Amino acid sequence: MDPSSRAPRVLAGAIHYFRSLPEQWPDLMRSMRAMGLDTVETYLAWNVHEPREGQWQRLDEITRFLDCAHAEGLRTIVRPGPYICAEWDNGGLPSWLTGRVGKHVRTSHPEFMDAVGRYLDAVVPTFVDHPSLLMVQVENEYGSFGTDAAYLAALARGLEDRGVTVPLFTSDGWTDVCLSGGTVPGLRATVNFGSEAPAAFAALARHRPDDLPFCMEFWNGWFDHWGQPRVTRPAEDAASALAEIIDAGGSVNIYMAHGGTNFGTGAGANHVGGGGVNEYRPTVTSYDYDAPLDERGAPTPKFRALREVLTGAADDTDAVELPLLHPLMNDAIVGVTHVADVEFEEHGRYAVAPTFEELGFDHGLVRYEVAIPGPRAPLPLELIELRDRAQVRVDDALVAVVERDGDISVLPPVGGPARVSVMVESMGRVNYGPRLGETKGLRGLRQDNQWLNGYSVSSHALPELRELPWTEISADAIAGAEVSPIGPRYYRADVELPEQADGYLEIPGGSKGYVWFNELCLGRYWNRGPQQRLYVPWPATRPGRNVVTVLELDALTDLCVVLRGAPDLG
Repeated sequence: MDPSSRAPRVLAGAIHYFRSLPEQWPDLMRSMRAMGLDTVETYLAWNVHEPREGQWQRLDEITRFLDCAHAEGLRTIVRPGPYICAEWDNGGLPSWLTGRVGKHVRTSHPEFMDAVGRYLDAVVPTFVDHPSLLMVQVENEYGSFGTDAAYLAALARGLEDRGVTVPLFTSDGWTDVCLSGGTVPGLRATVNFGSEAPAAFAALARHRPDDLPFCMEFWNGWFDHWGQPRVTRPAEDAASALAEIIDAGGSVNIYMAHGGTNFGTGAGANHVGGGGVNEYRPTVTSYDYDAPLDERGAPTPKFRALREVLTGAADDTDAVELPLLHPLMNDAIVGVTHVADVEFEEHGRYAVAPTFEELGFDHGLVRYEVAIPGPRAPLPLELIELRDRAQVRVDDALVAVVERDGDISVLPPVGGPARVSVMVESMGRVNYGPRLGETKGLRGLRQDNQWLNGYSVSSHALPELRELPWTEISADAIAGAEVSPIGPRYYRADVELPEQADGYLEIPGGSKGYVWFNELCLGRYWNRGPQQRLYVPWPATRPGRNVVTVLELDALTDLCVVLRGAPDLG
C-alpha cells in the first residue's frame, strides 16, 4: 500500500516562540502558510519558564503562540521535552536542576523526575486543550543519549495523566542505536535527518513497520559556532532532499522554517571529544539557520525553492500572500556618550571555588580571588576546569585572558606571596551529548599539585539590565582618546529612529561582550566571528530616542556603535 494513502500528510515547519518576539508571530505564521505548510512545530524551553526553582514566568507565551498559529489556520506540534537540545543553553534544562542532579539528568531518578513532574504541571495546561494541537513529543532524541526505558515510559504516562489525548511520539536519528534506545512501545516513532530520505525511512520501517514515515526534523540548514566558518546549504540541494521525503509518501517538519535569535544568554554549545580532541564550541547569537525565512522573517531563495516542492504536495493549494516586511534602519554611526563600571555582588568566602550552580547563579561573571602564600619561587598557575573564559589578574595587573582548553589551562609562572583574581564569564552550556548539565565557573587553581584555598567570591548576573551609575564621556574621549584600556565596562549610546524598524547592530571597536537595545538583550557579540552584527527586532525599537547599552568585557577601542540595514553572519 502507498503510505500516503493511509493518513493525511503533515507539512510542518519549526518556529521557536522563545527565539522571536510575540509581535512577530502573526507575520511568521502567515509566511508559513504562504510557504505551503499546514502545521507549526515548537519546542518548549523549561529554563525560559523556570529560571530559578519555583519561580515561573512567561507561561502565557506558549498559549499565545498557539493562538497565533490557530488564527492563521495552522495546526501545532508541541515538543515539551523536558530536554529539547535545540542548540539552546543546557538543552532547555534549568541549570539549578542539572547542577543538583548531575549524572542523573534525563533518567528515572526520583529527584530528576520530581522536578519534571512539577514542570509538566506548569506547562501542560498551556497547550493540552488547544484546538490547534495535533501531536505532542515525548522527550527529544533520547536514543542519542541513554537507554532508560522507564524514564521515557514515565514521561508518556505523565503527559497522558495530565490530559494529553492527541497522539504522542518520539523523535530520533535513524541509526539502529538511536531507534532501539529512544522509542517507546505503543507510541509513534519519527526520524530526524537532512538527506537520504529513502535510507532513513527504510531504517524506521525495520524498527516500526506499522508507523508512517515522518521526518520530524528535516535539517534544511545548520547553525554556527563562534570561531568556526559560517555553515550554509544551497537552496536547490535542500529542495531536492525535501522532494525525496515527499516522493516517499512521508510527512515532514522543516527544521527550521524560521530560526530566529538566541536572545540574552540563550545560545547553547557543543563539545567535540574523542581521538585526542577535547574542544568546546559555543553557538553564536544568531539562529538564522540558513532557513527559508531569515532571522527577521524575510523569505530567502530557499523559501521559494521549498515552496515549489511543498505546494505540489499540499492538500490546500490556495495561494497565501506574504506579509509586508517592516522597514529597515538606515546605516548610521552613533557615538557612545556614557560609561559605567561593573558592580559585583559579594558572596563571601569559600574554602574551595564554588561553581555557578553552587552559587545559585545562571549566567554572567563570577570573580574568584585567592592568595598565593609565600615566599615561593614562580611556578606555573593551573586553572582547573575553567568554564568558559577568564581574565586573570595578579596583584591587580591583567596577565592573561584564558579560554577553556580541555580541562586544565596552564598560565605563566607566578611567585608568592601574591593575590590572584580570576573573573570567569560563562558561555552557552553544552546542549547535546554526554556533557549535558556541565557546570560553569572554576573548579580551582593549583600550583605544583597544590590546591589554593580560601576564595573571596563575587558575581555580576546577566542578562538582566540594571540601573547603572553612568558618567558622561568627555568630547575629547569621544573624538578618540581611550576611556579605559581594560574592561569589563558598560557603555551607552542614544539612537534616534523615525519609526519602528528592523536593523542590525555592530560594535566595531569591541572585542567581546553583550548588547541591549532598550530593554531587550540582543545577545553576545565576539570579534572572532563568524557573526559580525546582532539582529535588532522591530518590536524592541520605538520612534524617537532608543538606548543601546554595551557591556564590553575586554576593551572598546572605538567609542561608537553602528546601525546597519543588512545582516553580516560571516
